[in-house]
Amino acid sequence: GTSNVGCVQQGPSFFLLCSTSTKMSHRKFEAPRHGSLGFLPRKRTKHHRGRIRSFPKDDASAEPHLTAFLGYKAGMTHVLREMERPGSQSHKKEVVDAVTIVESPPMTIVGLVGYIKTPRGLRPLHTVWADHLSETCKRRFYKNWAKSKKKAFTKYAKHVSSESGKKDREHKLAKLEKYCSTIRAIAHTDMTKLRHLGQKKAHIMEIQINGGSVKDKIAFVTSHFEKEVPVDTVFADDEMVDILGATKGHGFKGVTARWGTKKLPRKTHRGLRKVACIGAWHPARVGFYVPRAGQHGYHHRTEPNKKIYRVGKGGTPNAMTEVDITEKSITPMGGFPHYGEVRNDYLMVKGCTVGAKKRVLTLRKTLLGPSLRGKEKANLRFIDTASKFGHGRFQTDKEKKAFMGHLKKDTKE
Repeated sequence: GTSNVGCVQQGPSFFLLCSTSTKMSHRKFEAPRHGSLGFLPRKRTKHHRGRIRSFPKDDASAEPHLTAFLGYKAGMTHVLREMERPGSQSHKKEVVDAVTIVESPPMTIVGLVGYIKTPRGLRPLHTVWADHLSETCKRRFYKNWAKSKKKAFTKYAKHVSSESGKKDREHKLAKLEKYCSTIRAIAHTDMTKLRHLGQKKAHIMEIQINGGSVKDKIAFVTSHFEKEVPVDTVFADDEMVDILGATKGHGFKGVTARWGTKKLPRKTHRGLRKVACIGAWHPARVGFYVPRAGQHGYHHRTEPNKKIYRVGKGGTPNAMTEVDITEKSITPMGGFPHYGEVRNDYLMVKGCTVGAKKRVLTLRKTLLGPSLRGKEKANLRFIDTASKFGHGRFQTDKEKKAFMGHLKKDTKE
């Protein structure tokens, strides 16, 4: 392909002076790029608690209800269930699924916010708070609770208890009913029920109220002020949810771990877990699309359509099925590693979820419509509660004692 215009002969060799066309270099093997550019920038998230950017579409024909909830990742186990999927080879057969246990104690509603529709999106009009806030909620407003004067909301509580304060609240609620299109409840978790997490400061968030008119929404929230809302009033068995949270952090990593690029040959000089070419001479800069070393993990992620196999109640026994009638708790023998015991209500979600143990997760009603797989019943037959710290031979302490018999360590001196 190239036509030479001028050449100078020097002995047997020829030197190309100029050419009318140039030929670009090419790669030997074609391959798709490594890693998605849809998640840039890959840096540590600002939102430790999963941030909801979009709530489900409102349906005025339904009853007013919450569209999200907060839970804490306890750990994983596995279940045996009968699959109901006509056309599948596993139809009417028993299959084993990995599940994640998310402890979700009741949340307390302490306020509401009304939003007005504008050409530039939603704009908050007024915030109305309950008369009293718990200490776990107030701790969220302070960087250092111990050294503070703990005066948060004392003036507001005094104002609301007066006649002028009550009139002011009624005036704000009337304005919200007249002008607002969206109502969101302010709710927080109760950390007194989660002592094993070692945290006293509550996680607080806005949860959109869907269903009914604006008047119905306001009445629903105000009627639940300072009251606990359990998770089974928000989610049900076999429902699909979206899970939002921060992934497990892995610190500063190279390109092989962070982007999944191919390792160079064994004899490569100065390392092989690298990118061989980070770009052409021109443009004389490294493109944003070139894999580079940096922060890996602790990114904000949204996992859509995770199936809830069970909404369990706190207390024991809460891990029984129709087939397995052994009285046992969802907490495995010896507790969940790096977590402890699950004493409150819990959600059993199919598969894994983002984040490390004890991490707060935001659960939202799914934005996507129900699929055929989403309508499938769980049909749980057995829930594994064997120890997650060893090989796990026994499901309950009673079963272990029956098999092992009287041990020397059980003898009281």
